[in-house]
Order: sequence, then C-alpha cells, then structure tokens
Amino acid sequence: MSVALIIPTRNAGAHLERLLPALARQTLQPDEFLVVDSSSRDDSVARLRGAGARVEVIEPSQFNHGGTRRWASQQVAADVLIYLTQDAIPATPDTFARIVGALHGEPDIGVAYGRQLPHADAGLLGAQARRFNYPPVSRTKRLVDAGELGIKTCFSSDSFSVYRRDALEAVGGFPEDVIGSEDAYVAARMLLSGYAVRYAADAEVHHSHDYRLLEEFRRYFDIGVFYGRERWIGEAFGAASGEGLRYVKAELQAVLAAGALWRVPEVLLRTAAKLLGYRIGQGERYLDVGLKRRLSMFPGYWK
Repeated sequence: MSVALIIPTRNAGAHLERLLPALARQTLQPDEFLVVDSSSRDDSVARLRGAGARVEVIEPSQFNHGGTRRWASQQVAADVLIYLTQDAIPATPDTFARIVGALHGEPDIGVAYGRQLPHADAGLLGAQARRFNYPPVSRTKRLVDAGELGIKTCFSSDSFSVYRRDALEAVGGFPEDVIGSEDAYVAARMLLSGYAVRYAADAEVHHSHDYRLLEEFRRYFDIGVFYGRERWIGEAFGAASGEGLRYVKAELQAVLAAGALWRVPEVLLRTAAKLLGYRIGQGERYLDVGLKRRLSMFPGYWK
C-alpha cells in the first residue's frame, strides 16, 4: 500500500510554522507529497519544497475545489490519498497512521475523515462548531443510515480526509467544477454506490474558523449554490433543515453554558444570515454573475 499526501495552498506562510513540524513528526510518512499552490505571494513554495514536497504552481483562476483535487489525484500514483488543507494541523504523531487505519478498518469503506479540534485561540462559536460536527465517538455511515442521519450521512471534510483510490475512481472521482462541498459530493456518490464513509474520531487535527457575520452569509450562499445545483443529494439523503435546527439549539446551549447570555441575539442573527445566504444561493440562477461574485466567499468561481 502506497500513500500520497495532497495539500492545496495559497499564501500558507502563517500556518507553516505549525504545519511543517507536525508533518515531520508523523509516524506514517507518505510515499508522495504533492502541494498544488495557487501562485502564493509569500515564501510558501520555497518552504514546502524545502520540506520535501513536490509543488505544482497554478494560477489562482485555475483553482476549483473539486477540479483541482481531481487533477491532483491524477498526478500521484498512490493507492491511498490523504487530503489536508494548509490550516489543518495534525494533533498527534499518529494522526496519519490512524486515519489510514480507519480507511482499512472495514472492507467497504471508501473515504474516512478525521476529527477537527478547535485551534487554541478559537472563539466560543468557532469551537462549538467543531464540537458539534466532530464528536469524540467514531462511526461508520452507510446508505441505510440515511433515515436516521439525513443529510449528515454524506457529511465528510477534505480539510482532513483519506480516500481509497479505487473507490474514488469507481464513483467518477472529484467533480470537475463545484463551488465547494466536493467532499459531500464524493461521499454521497460513494454511499449510493455501496461504499461506506468512516468518521475516525481518534485521528485528530486542529482546524477551526471564527467567521464574521458577513462571512457566514457568504459561506452559506456558496453552500446553497452547491445543494441547489446538486439536488440529487437532497433527494437521496433529505434536506438540511432538521440538522440546522439541531445546530442552532446546540449553539444556544453552548452560549448559555458559558454564561454569555448577551450573545444569544448574535447566535440568532448569525442563524438568520446563514438561512438567508442559503436560500439566495439556491436561487442563484436568477442572479447576475457580478452580484454572485459579491455574495460568494469564492468569487473566483464565477467566471
């Protein structure tokens, strides 16, 4: 079994002080280490090459969350593909070994994703988002679980995940052109094709974001665009509304538990921004391209 590590980067310098030592400490070292860099303006390329990575530089306009990962998978020969983002820092020396072990724990697993812990400086809501989506208990998800889990069945995250190449190719690989959520796309295809998705809670990285209100709106606009275009996912696994309500309740409980009652209006305002962004994103076909660029967190997608 051969393993490739693939990391898309752009101006990653702020993260490399933590990322490169964490990669060097891994007990499982990849046979191939590929970085696809979107023309960084800092010293990312030189530092990553110095750490032993093969770095392929592309124009920022060429980057696509699905298409770039698809292209990267075709540049390596390994049987197992670990995908990591530049701001996801392996938490232990066994992080890679554990995620690869999880991938091979059951014969039908096609993709496994690890647990994301909040960064040490994460805010209350940023940390709560990690706790909600990445619990301490591992689970294997199959199509039969859709009645229980709904849209969460195909939840996965390419911030830290690992794919069996044969399973990835069997479902057509990453989509060529998506605004994001390529991980959910592939997981859904795998589940519908009889593969399982594994959540490996013992394979941990530090990865979190403290989004501002407008960023929340833009992020959910993009999510709405994705699910509006890929309606087959909702038809197969159900709508996201029930999961969204559960998330809001968990946020409110976290705010109250922290004694931050004054943040309840903020939670409600953020929820309204997310819902509005999502709804507008689903109807994006009626909007001017220039407006979509201004609404999106990924304006380069709108060519």
